[in-house]
Amino acid sequence: MATEDTPSSNHISEEESRRIAEQARADKWISPSFMKELFLGNFRFDLIHPYPRRTEWRPQFLAFFGKLKAFLRDHTDPVEIDVSGEYPPEVIDGLRELGAFGMKIPRKYGGLGFDQVEYAKCMELIGAHDGNIVALLSAHQSIGVPQPIKLFGTTEQKEKYLPRCAKGEISAFALTEPDVGSDPARVATTLEKTPEGDAYILNGRKLWCTNGTIAKMLVVMAKHKGTRKISALVVETDSPGVTVEHRCRFMGLRAISNALLSFKDVRVPVENLIGKEGRGLKIALTTLNDGRLSIPNANVGAAKRCLNIVRKWASTRSQWGKPVGRHEALGHKIADMAATTFAMESIVKLSSHLANDKRIDLRLESAACKEWNTARGWDIIDETMQIRGGRGYETETSLKARGDDPEPVERIMRDARINRIFEGSSEIMHLLIAREAVDKHLSVAGAMVDPKSTFKDKMSALPDILKFYAVWYPSRWLGWSLWPKYAGYGKLGKHLRFIERSARRLARGSFHGMAVYQAKLEKKQAFMFRLVDIVMELFAMSASVSRAHTLVKNGDTNAEQAVELADVFCRRSSRKVQKLFWDLWANDDVPTTKLSKGVLDGRQVWMEELLDGLVK
Repeated sequence: MATEDTPSSNHISEEESRRIAEQARADKWISPSFMKELFLGNFRFDLIHPYPRRTEWRPQFLAFFGKLKAFLRDHTDPVEIDVSGEYPPEVIDGLRELGAFGMKIPRKYGGLGFDQVEYAKCMELIGAHDGNIVALLSAHQSIGVPQPIKLFGTTEQKEKYLPRCAKGEISAFALTEPDVGSDPARVATTLEKTPEGDAYILNGRKLWCTNGTIAKMLVVMAKHKGTRKISALVVETDSPGVTVEHRCRFMGLRAISNALLSFKDVRVPVENLIGKEGRGLKIALTTLNDGRLSIPNANVGAAKRCLNIVRKWASTRSQWGKPVGRHEALGHKIADMAATTFAMESIVKLSSHLANDKRIDLRLESAACKEWNTARGWDIIDETMQIRGGRGYETETSLKARGDDPEPVERIMRDARINRIFEGSSEIMHLLIAREAVDKHLSVAGAMVDPKSTFKDKMSALPDILKFYAVWYPSRWLGWSLWPKYAGYGKLGKHLRFIERSARRLARGSFHGMAVYQAKLEKKQAFMFRLVDIVMELFAMSASVSRAHTLVKNGDTNAEQAVELADVFCRRSSRKVQKLFWDLWANDDVPTTKLSKGVLDGRQVWMEELLDGLVK
């Protein structure tokens, strides 16, 4: 008979999965959130404007940054790393000597003590150079041992682990399992306290653990045996019973030290528990609020590298008597790349600054940075490949061997594709943001859409529901968002007026969705994802306008160019938003869902007949 922890019992109900995921959420909003306010129809531009800026950098940061750039340029060869599929020992040792593994670790523990903005600038630089090194450093200090220990660790844990991490003892994060992706309810790795109560016995397997083959310590998420409680622990990889079963290899990031790990009766001291028992998922999600900013910052670096490649190529390569970039079709692509790169940088720099001062709750903004920058970054890389043509598809090694410029477009494309998958796939980021989109409505009118609510429950909740919506809903239609409002922002003012009108329309759309679909809304992911896409575009537009206008007010030498970039980006983004609003209610969701079910049920299998005898 299957027990609580056998594989067959790991198939739990959809309702149970949602319940556990819901418990892991931060259920209170202590600080305001710019994106949450947008979902409610409130354009709180004051939360992000004036755009935060750093005019002076600390001397110790500038010294490190200069050394890091020189080290990347003179002592790392991304082609060699890619071809060999390994991190050269001298590269890891060099990063250790620089202190790169301790960028975010406080100085009193031997780290460099950089804040989020300084760390962001470093990750952007590395992202422009080599994705493999981004993965190594990001997995270590954004989601590995340092971050959760900094946030939730005891004094003893900080004194024990942070100095080691700062010196370059590499760490990793272990959550995903062979049969468990992003559903925490199905975690099968177990913990069981010893009879003496001084240790936990850990059993299970973890998949796709970045840095897992070279890590000295891990943050492991595991379920307490016989329960659904999940806790986070620090596990030393030299502990008996910890085994690297397999090193995973991928399309890109070919040097990434990614592992399938197994734990067989691993003894973990109770003092290695991070936080309290059963708080593992909350710890993981809180850690990722800041940790998710590493990848989008690196994406900005990669986008800038692509823009550099395209600018040089399109301004010198001639076709039909003039540089290819002067032809309108390619010119529009280049303009879109530049404007989008500006917007990518605007949202993640904004979020990095806000992560420092803690003025707002960043759970939505960090998720949006991760999702929006990885999606737009991929678009930019794809267009770079298209503009470079065959030279984009050809490897650096081959280009160099025949005397051509060895631009790394092919490698950048391979390395970048994973960004839309790891540390929360695009779909998971959409679901995370979508849940918060209806948070206020669920808190007010949840009884009306909860299938478990009785008639009595609904009638009891009705007075408060009517009281809230009698004021809130009409106000989502009213409000002056036309000229002369925001007239002081020049040509960018019209974009702020559009954002404000769109925020109210977005709030009405989410409310109408709840009214129409009620309890079925959670299954209407296409509808909810469009709302998320709208709010992310509005966030990117807002950050871009704020940044450009702040540069103007401060008399920056690049202010005029920034306004041009922001204006073009907002023009193009507003058209996307208009289409997304239209698609909320005029779409092909029903026939498309029906077709997908047919494919899964085998009704379209006749299209695969060609593969008979070819594919096992």
